[in-house]
Order: sequence, then C-alpha cells, then structure tokens
Amino acid sequence: MLHTSDFDFELPPELIASHPLHDRDASRMLVVDGENIGDKHIRDIVSFIKPGDVVVFNNSRVIPARFMADGHEITLHTSVNEKDWWGLCKKFNKINVGDTLTMEDGTTINVLNKDDESGLLLHFNCDNVFDLLNKYGKMPLPPYMKREEETEDRERYQTVYADPLGSMAAPTAGLHFTDELLHEIEKAGAKIVKVTLHVGAGTWMPVKTENLSEHKMHSEWCCITPEQAEIINNAKRVIAVGTTSMRTLESASKLAKENGFDGRVQPICQTTDIFITPGYKFGAVDVLLTNFHLPKSTLFMLVSAFAGLDEMKNAYKHAVAEKYRFFSYGDCCLLFKKDE
Repeated sequence: MLHTSDFDFELPPELIASHPLHDRDASRMLVVDGENIGDKHIRDIVSFIKPGDVVVFNNSRVIPARFMADGHEITLHTSVNEKDWWGLCKKFNKINVGDTLTMEDGTTINVLNKDDESGLLLHFNCDNVFDLLNKYGKMPLPPYMKREEETEDRERYQTVYADPLGSMAAPTAGLHFTDELLHEIEKAGAKIVKVTLHVGAGTWMPVKTENLSEHKMHSEWCCITPEQAEIINNAKRVIAVGTTSMRTLESASKLAKENGFDGRVQPICQTTDIFITPGYKFGAVDVLLTNFHLPKSTLFMLVSAFAGLDEMKNAYKHAVAEKYRFFSYGDCCLLFKKDE
C-alpha cells in the first residue's frame, strides 16, 4: 500500500519559478514515455499531434480572489451562490461566526460558518462579488512564489482562452499556449475542446494524512457539454492539457461507466471530488500535458498514477538535474499513459 511519503522528492528551492518567462511559448517540455525521457520545448508539442486527436483544455478564468478585510487576508475558493463563498484566512482562529468584516471600500461581509478544512463561509453585502474583487482583489498567486501580485500577473496568470469566471488558481498547463500555437495544433489535424473545471481547494490542498485513503478531496464544479462529449468520444486519442482537464475527463468517464454508457465520457455538469492515485484505471485520457508539481501533492499522485511512480520520480530527478523551472509559472512535461 502506498503512503503520502512515497510521493516525496528533493527539490532545490531555486528551481521554483516565481515569475513567468517573457514569452508564453518559451517553456521547456520534458517528454516522458515509460522509461524514455526527452528534452523538448512546448512548441514541439505540435510534432506529437496526430490527425484524429482531441486536445482538451480547461477554460476556467481566474478571479482576483485574494483581498483584505479588517486586516485579514482572505482567499475565496468555492462559491455556494452569488453572494456566499468559502474562503481561507491566515488568521482563521481570530474570526468567529457572527463577526462582520469590512473591506477597504466599506463593503461588509458576514461570517456565516467556520470549518477547519474549508475556512470561513462568507456572505457579501454587495451587488456583485466579481465586480468587487476586480476592483479590490488580487490574483491568488500560490504561496511558494513568496511575492505579491504584480501588474503582469493579471494577464499571465490567466490562459489566453480563459472564459467563465470561477477559479481561485490558474489551470497552469494552459499558460504555455498562444493563439498561434492553438492554431498549429488544429493545422496538425487535431480538434480542440474547452471544458470547464473551476479550480478550488480540491486541486491544491495538501495531503495531511499518511494514509491516502483518509484524504478527502474538496469538491470542484466541472462541465462537459453533450456536443463536447461527442467529439471526445470520436477521438482516436485524447490529450488532456492540465490535471484539471484530466480530472474533468475522468469524472465524466467514471459517470459513463456507472451508467453503462458505451463511450469514453458522458456529458457532465456537476461537482467532482475525484482523487486519482496509483491503481486508478484511466478511461478517457491517453496523453497528459502538465506542469511540475509539489512533493506529496494530490497532483504528483495523479501524474504518478498516469505515467508510473518510479517513472515520474526518475523524470523529476532528470528535471532537477537539467534545471527545469517548477510549478505554476514553470516548465511542463508531456506524459504518455503507462501500459497496464
């Protein structure tokens, strides 16, 4: 039985990317196919595309979800409805249910509930929470960047095809793509499908239990339309761009299996708390493009389930030796599903 500590690895802190490269499509791409490892660039992904492939992106748009209220830094992560949101707070223990917090413009926020995992349930006394955050919020950069939002983050911590608002973290594998690169993929004979998963706490919350079976994923909302499902089901291969696209596709695959549906996926528009670890049988995805992930994270567990734990540890060791850039603003890797 695998444990959380099995997914640990050494990472020199200087390899953590705190800023994006000047050009989106300048990142390096480590190709991992079983024991074979190759050093490429993201622009080389076109050479791996075959006619009949379907490339699936997550089009969720990041909201400026981090803001200050009465000296407390709060980061929203899950919407209950238009006015009520769950948010994480650094000084969680100093806030009580029933408290009223005030933002810099005078907007008041009522604390409705508290939860050790989800944080604070907040009710915003305003007309539109998104408008409020656009004015006073900051992009929710991951804490390992160890810096405040800068002007370029409003554009660069967002994919070029981002559309529906809802994520509190970027689907970072998509950050490497330009409109030109997307066009090149289609010219190579692939179809592009943009599904949605609003990235919340489920994607990046750390695993606090040594026993993987005791970790509970937070739910995140995802959607694949009937039209998109038909395109995916007619694919020769499905290439997922990012772990959030992967989790959306595999949630739809799980639904298809449960309903006895003959196809890779069924249409889905609901929350998912799918937790993919080694031993999982993939039903939808053949190839995965993803960034490099944190040690002992659910995302490193997912890529290890897909490409093999030993293979991923060797690949990451190679990436460290070759000084690849890690995490959200870092480089990426193209992974092929390990033969079962």
